[in-house]
Amino acid sequence: MNLEQVKIIEIPKIKDNRGNLSVIEKDLLPFLFKRVYYLYDVPSGAYRGGHAHKEQEEFLIALSGSFNVVLQDRTGKKRTFTLNKPNQGLLVSNMIWRELEGFSSGAVCLVVASDVYDESDYIRDFEKFMEME
Repeated sequence: MNLEQVKIIEIPKIKDNRGNLSVIEKDLLPFLFKRVYYLYDVPSGAYRGGHAHKEQEEFLIALSGSFNVVLQDRTGKKRTFTLNKPNQGLLVSNMIWRELEGFSSGAVCLVVASDVYDESDYIRDFEKFMEME
């Protein structure tokens, strides 16, 4: 896969004078999700990720605060996305190396994943990732 398949997706927002509401339903994403998890209380200067997935796809959302998602494909192309709006998410396809960094104080990253946790789907060694066919 390459970075052209990575994209920001607008999450529908219902505006109300009592506050906004956003909804993720099955037609928003190109996959049916099987797992939802979130990252929070990430210390200043720390990073998360540092892996790619063989099959799993993910949709990342900054529910609160902001953070950067640094992506790289196996051609060496690199791209950074700043997530800071709870009604936008970043669709990351499989075989894309990802690192999350620059978390603001109070940032919460929600991840909607296409599959349940399976360690065998993870590629945690960057050199191996770059050598894969």
